[in-house]
Amino acid sequence: MAGAELTAAPLSADGALSAWLEHLAHERRLSPRTLEAYGHIGRLYLAFLERHRGEPQRLGDLGTVSAAELRAHLAERRSGDQPLNARSLSQTLSAIRTFHGFLDRRCDTPAPQLALVRGPRVKPSLPRPVSADQARGMIAEPGLDPDAEPWEALRDAAVLSLLYGCGLRISEALSLTRADAPLPATLRITGKGGKTRMVPVLPVVRTAVEEALAAQPFPLGPSDALFRARRGGPLSPRHVQATVQRLRGRLGLPASATPHALRHSFATHLLGAGADLRSIQELLGHASLSTTQKYTAVDAAHLLGAYAAAHPRA
Repeated sequence: MAGAELTAAPLSADGALSAWLEHLAHERRLSPRTLEAYGHIGRLYLAFLERHRGEPQRLGDLGTVSAAELRAHLAERRSGDQPLNARSLSQTLSAIRTFHGFLDRRCDTPAPQLALVRGPRVKPSLPRPVSADQARGMIAEPGLDPDAEPWEALRDAAVLSLLYGCGLRISEALSLTRADAPLPATLRITGKGGKTRMVPVLPVVRTAVEEALAAQPFPLGPSDALFRARRGGPLSPRHVQATVQRLRGRLGLPASATPHALRHSFATHLLGAGADLRSIQELLGHASLSTTQKYTAVDAAHLLGAYAAAHPRA
């Protein structure tokens, strides 16, 4: 939606929010989950302004938001029924600034006072990968579950193999269709923001997927999801998360051993084996190298831990 269309007639604040979300969906191509989060943040922000100012807000009113008003909204989010931690509060501020940046560029409605608001200090968190042995254990464990159907155990092992062997996100693994199998030597993956990358497929991963496909009992068309739930529908991310939660209990792994930890482990173990950061960035589909650089701190921490455990003078 062009800026001229937005400003041709008086626009409500809710209308401006809808235009921003459309921009994020169709031009920025953000994921549905991110859009839902941004929409939630935006609606709470506009509801606060309406309560605080005592009247419905228009587009022009959003250009007069003061630093004090934004700080008051953040204080409310920090102390409400569901108080936000520092990281979530920082994400809220970032989303609101992105919204106002859109209003400035597309609607000629800047809000200059917002530049005066600083977010909370957030200590950077490091990825928490599992060890290679733990990753192998997580992939093998579904086959040892006496309560699972054999085809379900093969399916779960195949999904976890894709996360660890190819560094895929859950959504990326579950987006594979029948037409993608048997997997080629190099798989084309569309990730966040519609960014496409090429990912090598290890023979062991290809075999795991082929065994899961051969065992599953449902007829599949070329466009059908490759991994199916017990009743035949597409497998959900929640199932993968619940499966790993059960595996953690059986294997005695910490709560940090999540499906996404397998993707972290993929990157960390590659780095430890000598892969360069730029290659890992491409394999993970990170838009910025700075996102990938956090794995260097993980690898350094591992080296220091090994030194402390093994050196006689440590």
